[in-house]
Amino acid sequence: MTIREYRSSDLREIVELFYDTVHTVNARDYTPEQLNAWADGSPDLAEWGRTLLEHIALVAEDGGGIVGFGDIDPSGYLDRLYVHRDCQRRGVAAALCDALERAVEAERIVTHASITAKPFFESRGYRVVRERRVVRHGVPMTNFRMEKRRPAQNACYRAENAVAPRAETE
Repeated sequence: MTIREYRSSDLREIVELFYDTVHTVNARDYTPEQLNAWADGSPDLAEWGRTLLEHIALVAEDGGGIVGFGDIDPSGYLDRLYVHRDCQRRGVAAALCDALERAVEAERIVTHASITAKPFFESRGYRVVRERRVVRHGVPMTNFRMEKRRPAQNACYRAENAVAPRAETE
């Protein structure tokens, strides 16, 4: 498995992975109505592309295809972290999360974790700040605001350990 920076040419494959992962992996914790509200199959590609380029966005590849992706903003907000349904529990999410956490100098990392992802984040030292009821397309669902505070000695990282966001032209 290789972790690399996101490229604009990855966008279609990433949004397909997102949709498929939500509708399979998260199906044990959310209703079909909630899954459709979360991932309706018609993402705003311009918005996704913009935020992925503005954030530090990484892609995991294995066997020539994308098996996961994630992004974090410079403040330490871990926005997305998704792994292909056939690659669950193989270390993909951990590798992406490790790289994303290293890429920022924030004192804490914050994410909004699904019911499904909550145990993964707890195993990494994140704690639940609060349970949230969010409404997407008129459908209520539960997720968790979670955060991980970093020890003072680990709050800053050397530049060569960070992955800087970069503008891309395609």
